[in-house]
Amino acid sequence: MLGQNYYAIIITFIAAFGGFIFGYDASVISGVIGFVGQEFELNDWQQGFVVSSPTLGAILASFAAGPLADKIGRKKVLIGIAALYILSAIFSACAFSYESLVIARMIGGLAFSSLILAPMYIAEIAPAQLRGKLVSLNQLNIVIGISAAYFANHYFLNASQIQQHWLHPYGLADNVWRFMLGAEILPAMMYFALLFLIPESPRWLMLKNAPSKAEKIILKLVDSQAAKKQLTEIRNSIGNSKHSLKSNVQTLFSQPLRFVLLLGLVIACIQQITGVNAIYFYAPSIFEQSGIGKDASFIQAIWIGIFNILFTLVAISAIDKVGRKPLLCIGLTGVVLSMSINSYGFYNASYQINEQAAQELSQISSEQLSSIINVKFNNDVEFKNAMKHHLGEKVYLNNESEILKAGTQMNANLLLIGILAFVASFAVSLGPVMWVLLSEIFPNQVRGIAISFVGIINSLCSFTTQLIFPWELNHIGAAATFFIYAMFALLGLIFVIYLLPETKGKSLEDLEHKLIKRQ
Repeated sequence: MLGQNYYAIIITFIAAFGGFIFGYDASVISGVIGFVGQEFELNDWQQGFVVSSPTLGAILASFAAGPLADKIGRKKVLIGIAALYILSAIFSACAFSYESLVIARMIGGLAFSSLILAPMYIAEIAPAQLRGKLVSLNQLNIVIGISAAYFANHYFLNASQIQQHWLHPYGLADNVWRFMLGAEILPAMMYFALLFLIPESPRWLMLKNAPSKAEKIILKLVDSQAAKKQLTEIRNSIGNSKHSLKSNVQTLFSQPLRFVLLLGLVIACIQQITGVNAIYFYAPSIFEQSGIGKDASFIQAIWIGIFNILFTLVAISAIDKVGRKPLLCIGLTGVVLSMSINSYGFYNASYQINEQAAQELSQISSEQLSSIINVKFNNDVEFKNAMKHHLGEKVYLNNESEILKAGTQMNANLLLIGILAFVASFAVSLGPVMWVLLSEIFPNQVRGIAISFVGIINSLCSFTTQLIFPWELNHIGAAATFFIYAMFALLGLIFVIYLLPETKGKSLEDLEHKLIKRQ
């Protein structure tokens, strides 16, 4: 039994390694966006689109990922996803314009469908008693990838500032952002190679009327008695009939599945509209808003990665003991409180550049700011607009970090506490739990198309959040933006308390019977 568990764990680690690539690919832009914003002279919407363009690619891929996985198998689609990550990393590092960078990152976004396929695959090969932990390993890989991106960004930023570093003799320091993006190539190639070692999903093989192949794989995962029971349950669940895409779509939107679909859609929306990807993908920019400067903001972003990993490990250890619903309640409560702290911190901030601070701005003469020196602004939006008016948009953007550092008076430690509390709360709940739930609540027959559809909605919410975040910071301010996230989390908490059932410890077939029986 122990050996069989090891086999399931090894397969899971390989399948879940795509989460590492996703985490790196998605979060590395947090360190890149400042550099490309200056190099390609991007406005708020263009910056937002560079960050969010992979998610747009993920939305397009989600239409095909589930049906394709149902048609040709989970394994083949995962291999194709790994190939897309490789192409995206190469083309992103070589981007020569705003448009080429967006296209390259959208190619990587097509691979983001690994977010829905890897958990589905893992759930289908995992023993019921380990399913929560094993599916959560995908989320652990994601947060390790996010953390790796923050470390890589900080490393390359420091390298660009050290004259003795190998980047300088070749004139590469000015293109340090290309190394941040290109570092993804090696792990993507490793993921591509490892995927050839995993078996196909036994549940998919049963759907394709290949019971002997499915049985051989299941016998490697559980003992013979459990395998016999599992095969019977799968057979009873899916039958021997073939279901067309049209039939599966009709089943998904039928009256018996409305409650299950509602659960999936609401949790998928709440996961994104509470601001997680605004935090992950704009972390250095957010910390810069508190006036600590570029170098310190990159260092603080590393703490996000560390907290993310630590509390994801907490979630993995607790998810099959505590359950899905309690973790969501604890985490959403933490999100409400932490986002409120962030909102409060920016609400109480003030903005003013005195004469000494103006003289310390290396690229700006104090004469340019003479009319607004010692003028106190009530919020970040007023301050930024005044700076842009007196300096011009381009000069302000090229010196934003220095200007914010010179003129912002707020409790930066309070913001750090709020951000890290948010990361901890998300990592212990919405991060891993959502994907576990989605892999559990939908029936075998429609699981591929259902997770694909819910993934589209999740990606749409993520795309919108990422796209509008730079605009929100510059037009409604950080305080209002974080307050909105807190209110969305509060609505999610109410939904989870009153409507979400517990799913831990139940077989996929048992959950299918009980959830549909509720109708």
